[in-house]
Amino acid sequence: MNDIATAAPDSGLLLHARLATLADAESHGLIEDGALAWRNGRILWLGPSAQLPAAFDDLRGQALDACGALVTPGLIDAHTHLVFAGDRASEFEQRLEGVGYEAIARAGGGIMATVRATRAASEEALLAAALPRARALLREGVTTVEIKSGYALTLDGEARMLRVARRLGAQLGIEVRCTLLALHAVPPEFAQQRAAYVDAVCADWLPRLHAQGLLDAVDAFCEGIGFSAAETRRLFAAARALGLPVRLHADQLSNLHGAALAAEFGALSADHLECTDDAGVAALATAGTVAVLLPGSYYALREKRRPPVAALRAAGVPMAVASDLNPGTSPLRSLRIAMNMACTLFGLTPLEALHGVTAYAARALGLDDRGRLQPGLRADLVLWDAQTPAELSYWLGGDLAAAVFAGGARRK
Repeated sequence: MNDIATAAPDSGLLLHARLATLADAESHGLIEDGALAWRNGRILWLGPSAQLPAAFDDLRGQALDACGALVTPGLIDAHTHLVFAGDRASEFEQRLEGVGYEAIARAGGGIMATVRATRAASEEALLAAALPRARALLREGVTTVEIKSGYALTLDGEARMLRVARRLGAQLGIEVRCTLLALHAVPPEFAQQRAAYVDAVCADWLPRLHAQGLLDAVDAFCEGIGFSAAETRRLFAAARALGLPVRLHADQLSNLHGAALAAEFGALSADHLECTDDAGVAALATAGTVAVLLPGSYYALREKRRPPVAALRAAGVPMAVASDLNPGTSPLRSLRIAMNMACTLFGLTPLEALHGVTAYAARALGLDDRGRLQPGLRADLVLWDAQTPAELSYWLGGDLAAAVFAGGARRK
């Protein structure tokens, strides 16, 4: 695959498709024997194939006959740590032998093991390592992906990671949203100067990286082995002063009331949430913050406490699903497997899982121009070797995406 060089023009026509428009949260919005036309990367019309307006006759010569197959919006992976060097397979073995995640981290493993490898890698080496991961997501229908920094923990290193993320999007022809996660761990050179590190990130790194056009959002790991609520609040205040939206790793290992903190700042999303209480759920509902569920890390860490899915559902909190692709706690390179896990481990329905990787994932990234099939939105869509939407969560693995379009241009 030659990536962007293989892309077709960004105008086109699909005929005889089973369109899952996902126009509302209560249904798939199916259009049987549907057609979808787009120009200049935007959907202009969709409806029954028999009713296709004559205005699109010029596109019939390049039309793709779906032969009744399922078509959905492009998938959106709203939480990844895709750019890094090395791996942590040895920690996987340690966990199987009964060593806990926090014990591994405090012994110099965990995030800091990846920090050491990432710091030693050049920008080109990071790009070469990340490309196969990003291609794997694209091949299974992902047209928008969020990528966090947080594995360099120096100004230059974080900038290097974010540049690689931007380059991935340009090379593959998909959209990459970049998130600063400098408050991921305290780097060793600041081990005795924790406050100084937070000062540097808030007062220096954040405005400089923003000025370079490398940031779409700001995140933090608010956890006992990460950063406190007070430190997170300071970062979020600095982000707000720059007009940057915030997201939060919240309540994964303990309840530090991260969900409520995220809601306080009107965060786009609060992610993980295994330990979130009823007050946190209520705060998310009031703020309109998306709950991003990450079953890959729950599975890899063999956690026992599930996110409060029933409470989130009852409160009307939108639930996105993401891979959390990272080298230590979620070495998961498949968003579709994350969908299956969200159903089997967390109790989502296949309909909820599909909305979670499309419309609600778009909302978790602050994007209102994708995630549904609707005139005026981006022509991000996937033609599947499947007949029903439930199959996308049902099948474990396998190459179901027959064709992938991002911004109207064919990427697979």
